[in-house]
Amino acid sequence: MVSPRYFIALLLCLVLLSPLGIDLFLPTLPYIASGLQTPVSHIQLTIPLFLLVMGIGQLISGPLVDNYGRKPIALVGLGLYLLGSALAALAINWPVFLIARIIQGMAVCCTAVVAFSGVRDRLEGDDAARAYSFLNGSLNIVPALAPLLGGILAHYWGWRAPFGFLFLYGLVLMIIVYKWLPETRPHSTQHSAIFPAGTYLSIIKQPAFLAFTFSIASALGMVLTYVSLAPTVLMEHDALSPFSFSVIFGVNGLWIMAVSALANRIIPKCGRPFCLLLGTLSMTLAGIILFLEPYLLAPAILAHWLSYMIPVAISVAGLAFIMGPATSYALAPFQQNAGVASALLGFIQMAGGAGGSLVILLLPLSPYVALAVMMLLGGLLAAIAWLTSLKIKGSLTSVK
Repeated sequence: MVSPRYFIALLLCLVLLSPLGIDLFLPTLPYIASGLQTPVSHIQLTIPLFLLVMGIGQLISGPLVDNYGRKPIALVGLGLYLLGSALAALAINWPVFLIARIIQGMAVCCTAVVAFSGVRDRLEGDDAARAYSFLNGSLNIVPALAPLLGGILAHYWGWRAPFGFLFLYGLVLMIIVYKWLPETRPHSTQHSAIFPAGTYLSIIKQPAFLAFTFSIASALGMVLTYVSLAPTVLMEHDALSPFSFSVIFGVNGLWIMAVSALANRIIPKCGRPFCLLLGTLSMTLAGIILFLEPYLLAPAILAHWLSYMIPVAISVAGLAFIMGPATSYALAPFQQNAGVASALLGFIQMAGGAGGSLVILLLPLSPYVALAVMMLLGGLLAAIAWLTSLKIKGSLTSVK
């Protein structure tokens, strides 16, 4: 039997498929647009679309992992990931690239549900909450390193190379999952319809679940908006090179990791509600700063990349304080249908965050105002989650 440590590491490898599918090719956005002879805005829109497909697909993959097991659905998801990555690497026009990204989104909707269901299967209470916090914190190594890796791959082998890397990663992971991922679905798991509308409805009727899930969705929407706009703001407006962009983007990812580690130490001493409060204040403060900067700063100062990245750093610190506690609160009550509950959380998180980001990106707003709106919305919904958490008893210990 796989030890808990290696089991969580396997689940982390599955969860990484999603951020890798976004962050690895960020420095190459202008080159993809040039290679496919399409506006860069078309390529940018595939980022929230990728997660929108992922979110909607979880409504189907959640019941599937409860009905047929975690491991088979993980292998199906990895097969789709290989197909989508290969198609993106070989794309000759915009429609083919768009189809490839949709297939990748369908793939990660399977692997994400398997990962979060697996935690709920093997761990309970504080241990489960620690694992969720660890997974969310560890994910930030991808924004820290993937853009730099993607930039290096593209520099030597062109913009298609990052998608070739995703294909190889998926292939190796498929072999590992086939050989070593245990089937963790409990015998007591409730089988459900392909689309268990009644079960979803019963979960949605719980205000606490919605409060915590929407706070996660708004935080994700803020990050998606930042990720989608950052290449334009930093490389086109602020004239940074792809390498400089990758370094700055990576440093921001390391910053999130550091704050996540800090949050993990603060939680057992001050509690999850306190972390949600810190997240609320950080998101709100960042949104106010970013919204006011165009009116208060001289054009020369506003053109510097720090004017954009300092509010971003404040807001993603809020994200680090929100994700772990909110996830553990949201999924704690659902032992008998962990797959369905994880799927619904994932759907609201991904579809809500991606949908909100898509709407903001399509509006005629400046990059500063667009991101500020998402930060302020994140602060508002995090405040609601914080108020909800004050009514729930519980504690959380740090990850060792």
